[in-house]
Amino acid sequence: MESRVDEKITIIEGPPPTFDVVHELWANGIHEAPTLSKVVVTQLRTFNGAELVERCHRAWRHREPIQLEFKSPDGLKMEAPIVAARTTQTDNGDLLHLWVRLPEDEIEVEFGYVGDEDGDDGEYDDDEFDLPDTR
Repeated sequence: MESRVDEKITIIEGPPPTFDVVHELWANGIHEAPTLSKVVVTQLRTFNGAELVERCHRAWRHREPIQLEFKSPDGLKMEAPIVAARTTQTDNGDLLHLWVRLPEDEIEVEFGYVGDEDGDDGEYDDDEFDLPDTR
């Protein structure tokens, strides 16, 4: 089988993505890798979520990898293998959910609590976050 050009989903504008460690059991089934890594998830705004998910499915059908390309907070170009993808519709456009594998030494844990200090019920409003845009 002829090898295809490396497939990528590239974040073209906005802040670097934030990643949340996945604590769901299904992630263990896609976690195997030759290096110590964790499956993490990020959410990205996009105008073509279904097309990006289909790009992932097409690569996987051909047993080819697909990467998320993004810039780190220090501006360095980074890539992470995408292991799962889905999209959801919001009032502000598509929200692309990407599960990627990151080396454990690149994961920084940040602790925080969103509580009811300001009468907040702990729910997030999509408008509170400036999510990266993808293509």
